[in-house]
Amino acid sequence: MAEIPRIPEPIRHQPDAGADADRRPGRRGGLLAPVAIVLTALLGGYLIHDGTRTEGPPRPTTVDSPADPSPSTARSPAPLPFAAPSRIRIPAIRVDAPVMRVGLDKDGGVGAPPPADKNLAAWYRQGPAPGQRGTAVMDGHVDNKAGPAVFYNLGALHKGDHIEVARVDGRTAVFTIYGIELFAKNAFPAQRVYGDTGRPEVRVITCGGAFSRRNGYAGNVVVFARLSAER
Repeated sequence: MAEIPRIPEPIRHQPDAGADADRRPGRRGGLLAPVAIVLTALLGGYLIHDGTRTEGPPRPTTVDSPADPSPSTARSPAPLPFAAPSRIRIPAIRVDAPVMRVGLDKDGGVGAPPPADKNLAAWYRQGPAPGQRGTAVMDGHVDNKAGPAVFYNLGALHKGDHIEVARVDGRTAVFTIYGIELFAKNAFPAQRVYGDTGRPEVRVITCGGAFSRRNGYAGNVVVFARLSAER
């Protein structure tokens, strides 16, 4: 398991949302850069490969790099109020998984789902909720000792595919993907990934790239998507 670095400077912890999360006012903005860096490291440390497969998870194609992250010409829906996510669906890769809430762990890193649960995603609760203005962050494992996990096929997505996030207020936020990239862990562009674009967006993250037993996966697959509908 790779070492998980601590956040290099103190940050203000927001209180746990708990049972009252859905009645709190919406929060704006993106993740602090140090938190983003730790999230990347944590995902690399906990996604455990069984070492028996000769082929790894799919990798994004060059054509799906978000070279132009500017808004589409289509009119975007208005941001939604705060409401925690309860489920994520990605029809193109047959993902349909419940979502748990995570914050910072006892070592100062960002939490992730338990590695043993292969069909569970997580939402970073100290950032925006999916559908709110700002960049919401969701993550999950690429695999575990038993084999492929919830986001194993994340790298097979393409521009134009959709991500559906069901929320506890009964609404579903629909996001359209505008880019998928594989970033090396030692060159992760935190501001580009987590920065606030001024619009409701979501990032879905897992591990990817080359794998070694000693160091785990060398990179992270990041899906960039913006709110395109609400139902």
